[in-house]
Amino acid sequence: MNPIRRAIWNCWFLWMAWVVLAQQIHPVLQGRAAVWSDVAAGLQREEAEAAPEASAAKSLVSHPRQGDWRNIRTGYTIPSENYCDQPYIVVLPDGSWLCVMTTGKGHEGAKGQHVVCTVSRDRGQSWSPLVDIEPAHGPEASWAVPLITPSGRVYVFYTYNGDHVSTLGNRSIRADMLGWYVFRFSDDGGKTWSKERYRLPMRITACDRTNDWEGKVQIFWGIDKPNIVGDDVIFAFTKLGRYMLELGEGWLFRSSNILTESDPAKIHWELLPEGEHGIRAAEFGSVQEEHNVVPLSNESLYCVYRTTQGFPCHSYSRDGGRTWSRPEPMTYTPGGRRVKHPRACPMVWRTQLGMYLFWFHNHGGRSFEDRNPVWISGGIERDGFIHWSQPEILLYDPDPKVRISYPDLIEQDGQYWVTETQKSIARVHPIDKTLLEGLWTQGKVQRISHQSLLLDATGKELATGAVEIPAPVDLTQTGGLTLEVWVQLSRLDEGQVLVDSFGPPHGGIRLKTTRSNGLRLEVGDGLSLVAWDSDPGVLQAGRVHHGVAIVDHGPQIIMFVIDGILCDGGETRQFGWGRYDAELKDVRGTGKFQLALSPESELLRVRLYNRPLRVAEAVAHFHAGP
Repeated sequence: MNPIRRAIWNCWFLWMAWVVLAQQIHPVLQGRAAVWSDVAAGLQREEAEAAPEASAAKSLVSHPRQGDWRNIRTGYTIPSENYCDQPYIVVLPDGSWLCVMTTGKGHEGAKGQHVVCTVSRDRGQSWSPLVDIEPAHGPEASWAVPLITPSGRVYVFYTYNGDHVSTLGNRSIRADMLGWYVFRFSDDGGKTWSKERYRLPMRITACDRTNDWEGKVQIFWGIDKPNIVGDDVIFAFTKLGRYMLELGEGWLFRSSNILTESDPAKIHWELLPEGEHGIRAAEFGSVQEEHNVVPLSNESLYCVYRTTQGFPCHSYSRDGGRTWSRPEPMTYTPGGRRVKHPRACPMVWRTQLGMYLFWFHNHGGRSFEDRNPVWISGGIERDGFIHWSQPEILLYDPDPKVRISYPDLIEQDGQYWVTETQKSIARVHPIDKTLLEGLWTQGKVQRISHQSLLLDATGKELATGAVEIPAPVDLTQTGGLTLEVWVQLSRLDEGQVLVDSFGPPHGGIRLKTTRSNGLRLEVGDGLSLVAWDSDPGVLQAGRVHHGVAIVDHGPQIIMFVIDGILCDGGETRQFGWGRYDAELKDVRGTGKFQLALSPESELLRVRLYNRPLRVAEAVAHFHAGP
């Protein structure tokens, strides 16, 4: 063989060897929650604040997430010009939907941003051509929120750059949060809108006087869809004390006659709270914004808003919005565990049944990033305060870089939908109402789920030291798995294996203890290997614990529910749930669980499901007992 051909042959041989090696190691390395990685490192992503549409779409291949209603790609697209935000919907008297949104041919904040509407007569599946509420060639018009009155009239409230402000000092600025708070109305279901634009009487307060224009221009925006409270209407918004997005504080407009007064010039408005200062607390920093409000009983109101502290804040008013309690970190129960949320829209809704829903992202980030997946919690009012459930994943996109936000809730004929936007695509999604009902009944249900239950071992079965896994557990077919144990540990030594089906070369499922007094799940199919730890400190020696490890292969997330509480990272880490990238196939391993039989541990029950349980199901199992 001549030297040239030998060199070519050697290069080809080395290349093929590298390809084979890469195929073996790449699936292991690519998992965000990969085994042997640091617990928190799996979710730290160095993402540029780029437009979501620039994010590369991940192939769905042949996968159960194609039929998963939580996957936002299965939703119905709402038309827009390019940029789109706050797709909010009211149901018209004939049952059709009127959607208003902020849109434009450029990016967010660009010249030409304006407010439009569109109508659907088939519950979001198709939409009429866009109708301008404000034209693109006029001043910036943004952040529209709609209200429908008993007469069928639709009002739309939005920020309008009526003073044509475009500079601050010597520099050009975006002007979509400057100017007047205005409204137009439609009496024909959005076909036409009032020729006149009406300005809300937004009085000058302390934060206006100290802003960049000394109160001559006001800086504000709103994301709160108006609520009907008795005979009144209220909606909240955020004023800014400095351009741009600094020194935010919450305010609300209240009208006592908009539901009955046909002459817009005679509508009465109050700006609340009374006095010079809005809803904020200095200890939570400059960023306190996107206030939204829902009514409680007895004239009480509840307000939630975002911060950059890793949690939203909440506040109560007991006098119709005139005064407010000092804002505090939002908690699941009064004085209880904090709700975690980044700098993203935290939306609260009151349903027609008088229950509450809270849209958030369930991690302690402080930036605009990581708005995927969306989590939902259900609330019930008790003694004047809202008590929130453990949350469920509501929506996700297979690409973690896609950001989902600015939602609306639609209710019609006992069914639920939500809208959302990625700033470039707005969609509407039918919601399985059993997911929401599970939120509202948490703590009351003590029922064991039998759907997709592969094994349920107790007593004599566990005493044998091994139990058969009777069927494959292929996550690309089943959508995930759930491993559940009741266990009592006399000691909390690291590495105590509770159940284990690992065996070469086929991977398996393993649950063991960690050095931080938690549980660790490891799952592999012989090619890929992923894992995640529960929050630290969830186990106590001598106590019977209920541990549920859920692998949800739609959003590709691993989570733990320990003693009825979903792990959220607590004070020690940003995320309590972990992502992974591997397309896991059959993870049954040897087909048999080897069980812990050491004196340090006592297994009381083991269940395996070849689907991801809902969090509400895990909570119900805890309340049912071992």
